[in-house]
Amino acid sequence: MKQYDVIIVGGGAAGFFTAINIKEKNESLSVAILEKGKEVLQKVKISGGGRCNVTHACFEPKELTEFYPRGKRELLGPFHQFMTGDTMEWFENHGVPLKIEADNRIFPQSNSSQSIIDCFLNATHQLGIEVLKNTGVTAIDKIEDVWKVSTKESEFECNKLVITAGSSKQMWKLLASLEHNVVEPVPSLFTFNIKDPLLQDLPGVSVQNVEVSIKDTKLTSTGPLLITHWGTSGPAVLKLSAFGAILLAEKDYQYQVKVNWLNCNGQHALDVLFQMKKKQAKSIIEKYSPFETISKRLWHRFLEVCAINGQTKWADISNKKLEALAEKLTNTVFHAQGKSTFKDEFVTAGGVKLKEVNFKRFESKLHPNLFFAGEILNIDAVTGGFNFQNAWTGGWVISETIAYS
Repeated sequence: MKQYDVIIVGGGAAGFFTAINIKEKNESLSVAILEKGKEVLQKVKISGGGRCNVTHACFEPKELTEFYPRGKRELLGPFHQFMTGDTMEWFENHGVPLKIEADNRIFPQSNSSQSIIDCFLNATHQLGIEVLKNTGVTAIDKIEDVWKVSTKESEFECNKLVITAGSSKQMWKLLASLEHNVVEPVPSLFTFNIKDPLLQDLPGVSVQNVEVSIKDTKLTSTGPLLITHWGTSGPAVLKLSAFGAILLAEKDYQYQVKVNWLNCNGQHALDVLFQMKKKQAKSIIEKYSPFETISKRLWHRFLEVCAINGQTKWADISNKKLEALAEKLTNTVFHAQGKSTFKDEFVTAGGVKLKEVNFKRFESKLHPNLFFAGEILNIDAVTGGFNFQNAWTGGWVISETIAYS
């Protein structure tokens, strides 16, 4: 029976960050990380396209919470303790300089997630934190004030137990045996699978400042939209998928998507088209798009689906055809059938019920000295570094609680 002061179950970002901060604040504590796989930090490795989107350049706690469909209220207090600026300072102090990109995402200056991985592995080695791979937890029991953690090969005991195992169905099952309620997980960040003539053969085409909504719901989002081989993606779609995760799962991913490509009303679009008809009467309609956000390729496709001959002169286009074109540009309705995971990043909505957690300490309300951080909780965010910030903040608060208790 191996004994530690602190055991952290989960060899991911939240687990390593928590362990390092506990040990740095109280070097007398013995700390071990249990990882069920043969490698650690694999999600960090692939995140951000292999660059690791560490956090986001949003420096006001209340503003930051708006990016969390689940966990918004609970994270406000913790964000006052450890924010994005604190994250940047922490990594700078640990030898990983960061940079803010034009879209406010924050990455290592190296443009490689390996910088984050090396930072964590070096720190755990220097601090004497044991990292045990191929150590999947099969049971968790509490005997008086001591936690007993069992695996197929070994048994461990500790005074304080931290669960950072991410979207682990096995771990959620074990927590349910401890009378914690777990919200059934569903995918959060995903792209919309759509087969439609308008999108066919246009992968890679993007449109800025699009409004996307789910028909017959209050779900709406604005931002860039990207056409893909399987449908639509981009920030506007991913944000909508995050905030609509529960509802879209209930619909079995069969729903109507409305796209306003111009993010303006139909009358404004029609006015622009009428002006073109008047000012460019002798020009052919396919020559260029009168809307700067609509590329030439996409403009040609809109003409095709509205049965408008691109070689026709503006003067010869009927008002009825222009009305149909304005309607298509501002109110395209697609039938979405299914979803695709965003790149290699899999984020879920679901996890330990937030009402059962004391977010001043990220500690279970049911069991003292049981802590949670990261995706094990029913907290998730839109893409852009926000899910990692949740992990860093939770890990920091837990380290403060454990190191100084």
